[in-house]
Amino acid sequence: MAYYLNSFPGNHISIQNENYLYFGGTAYLGLQTDVDFQNIFIKNIKKYGTNYGASRKSNIRISIYDETEAYLSQLVGSEACISMSSGYLAGQLVAHGLNTEKYAFFYAPNTHSALSLSSSKSQSFSTYQTLKEALHVHLKQKTSETPVVFLDAIEFSGNNFPDFEGLKSLPLSELVLVVDDSHGLGVIGEHGGGVYKTIKDLNPKELIVCGSLGKGFCVQAGAIFGSKSRISSLESTAFFGGSSPASPANLATLIHAEEIYKTKRKQLEYNTTFFKKHLNSLNKFQYMEGHPAFSFIDEDLNDYLESNGIIVTSFRYPDINSPMMSRIVISAGHTETDVFKLCNVLNGM
Repeated sequence: MAYYLNSFPGNHISIQNENYLYFGGTAYLGLQTDVDFQNIFIKNIKKYGTNYGASRKSNIRISIYDETEAYLSQLVGSEACISMSSGYLAGQLVAHGLNTEKYAFFYAPNTHSALSLSSSKSQSFSTYQTLKEALHVHLKQKTSETPVVFLDAIEFSGNNFPDFEGLKSLPLSELVLVVDDSHGLGVIGEHGGGVYKTIKDLNPKELIVCGSLGKGFCVQAGAIFGSKSRISSLESTAFFGGSSPASPANLATLIHAEEIYKTKRKQLEYNTTFFKKHLNSLNKFQYMEGHPAFSFIDEDLNDYLESNGIIVTSFRYPDINSPMMSRIVISAGHTETDVFKLCNVLNGM
């Protein structure tokens, strides 16, 4: 069932005059309703305006774009970075930019549609074993097409982050990897840098990481990370030049809120650890060590939580005929009392 709200859902939401604890969404740091964070954002709106719709290739350019991209590339550990108005658009720019006769596309299990193109060259796989076999056949044919493997760093069934065991089984030195890190950027890794450094250490032929900055950094924008030559080639495309950029106020806020992000990541780590410590059993959930999302497919559990005043993320994914996907998301916006109540409800089943 879908519920319609008139304001952003924090750790509490009101539905039909009933108050519920909310453990869902992707606002991992709980900043969208944080007053200090909002004040930084409002200050930047006053300086940069509410939107900037001109092309980044225009003769009039705003310096905050280059400043933020340099900041992000250093944070993530890449040579270079370009920003977009959304994570979805960032993924599409990468996919379109690689969609030439030089590359063949292979999609790992549960890869997000942001990286997808309706191309006859694309192949999707339900397991890493079948993906590995297909790559072996392709490389044995010694074609001129370099294989590109697309995957989500965090895809909630635990295939990838944190250990990336399936990825390690592939012939990485012969592959271009394109990784969507939307649920990691700002949340996991050193200083919220995501998975770039971790996967770079696996020594792929080339690594491109992209994703949303909205889930972790709480600003509407996307970004792409990679080598200077790759970022330069993407920047030179009509796709990039014809796209409106992210709001400059959003990107400025990302830099200026650095200390708040640091504090909130510590709070998120505390809340997640507190949840796991006080829950009698984690057996009902699929989760990844170091990430605050706990997934389950038991529809009765979803109903039980709601009957006890707790709403979680729950919908059929990826389409209406799919099983109900439900997810408890711990955020930095939750109090210890909130998390303790969730644990007591779950322990009382």
